[in-house]
Amino acid sequence: MEKLLFGTSGDWVLTMARIVLGIVPFAHGAQKLLGWYGGAGFTKAVQMFAGHLKLPAAVADLVIFTEFLGGLGLIIGLFSRLAALEILATMVGAVITVHYRHGLFMNWAGEKKGHGFEYHLLTIALALVIIVRGAGAFSLDHAFYEHQLGDSTAVTQIGSNDYESH
Repeated sequence: MEKLLFGTSGDWVLTMARIVLGIVPFAHGAQKLLGWYGGAGFTKAVQMFAGHLKLPAAVADLVIFTEFLGGLGLIIGLFSRLAALEILATMVGAVITVHYRHGLFMNWAGEKKGHGFEYHLLTIALALVIIVRGAGAFSLDHAFYEHQLGDSTAVTQIGSNDYESH
């Protein structure tokens, strides 16, 4: 079970993908949950989900906490596979409920009524990388897994799919 949750190589490229994947959902979650970065805060965000998107408050709560806590988990590298799966599910939900009907591209010129799903597609791809390969170096997952193995050289081969001792 530890391998499934925490197993990862010491690959620094995974670290970069994980941190980048975590920053944006964390910031969006902080806007919705705490009103940071010019966000509306929790009450208004839940009202937007319920009013504009016609989603239940429970779904709004789940999305907000997933973005905030999942993003934070990815940034620090704790339960990274689970956090990436949650972010992936949130992005698929956003594409299905809102963005698919607006096409692929963002609405930079303001000519459409909404944004396409290009950002979501990139986020889903990064999440899949973390789900399949793990958190990489400089993560709590990596540190925990190394500690569980009792061998600090066990998972440091860059790019290895083998998380067992060498």
